Amino acid sequence: MRKTAVVTGASSGIGEATARRLAAEGFNVVAAARRRERLDKLADEVQGIRPVTLDVTSQESVDALVASLERCDVLVNDAGGALGLEPVASALLEDWQRMYDTNVLGSLRMTQALLPLLIGSGDGVLLMLTSTAGLTSYEGGGGYCAAKHAQTSMTETLRLELVGQPVRVVEIAPGMVRTEEFALTRFRGDATAAARVYEGVPDPLSADDVADAIVWSVTRPAHVNIDRLVIRPRAQAAQHKVHRV
Repeated sequence: MRKTAVVTGASSGIGEATARRLAAEGFNVVAAARRRERLDKLADEVQGIRPVTLDVTSQESVDALVASLERCDVLVNDAGGALGLEPVASALLEDWQRMYDTNVLGSLRMTQALLPLLIGSGDGVLLMLTSTAGLTSYEGGGGYCAAKHAQTSMTETLRLELVGQPVRVVEIAPGMVRTEEFALTRFRGDATAAARVYEGVPDPLSADDVADAIVWSVTRPAHVNIDRLVIRPRAQAAQHKVHRV
């Protein structure tokens, strides 16, 4: 029987790329996100993908998705994102709230709802898509770093609490990834400011690069757990050290 993978944030970027790659690996993929029209287009293009409208900040929405599932072997918590680059002293409370609700509480809702199915599969994989921002803080990143640190801490705690259960807990922490929307969302639609993030950087990571790491991690043998995989472009040595030409 084909395994089922649930991917949140699947309407664009890393989530979409992951849904495509998992389908190519033979999974039945539940591609979940708020923008249903994009999910429908993805499902039309890729066999093995079922689109489901999902808002991870709504318990009712999460419960409705779970009620539609007969099984779940893999959960990829990808839904998230960053808002703003203001210093902590002048940060917008609503930005921090939204980032926490999506990155942290959204992952918590999905994890709590699907853990029984993951464990019941006999070989479940719970994957958290975090960030190097969850490992090292930087100026202007207070809210996003706080949310990603919380998500990283939740992942580490889950691994301790679930030891002995037939479920692996994997963290993928990407560095600089150029996607169509991440920086654009952070800069509230300012395309010029978003482009400056990657200006002069030779070959930042793509969504496909990260999806490749995700799929490799979840398809290891059942006894192999990839605790944390940090993936950066060669041009990025650390959060503050990026080569530009």
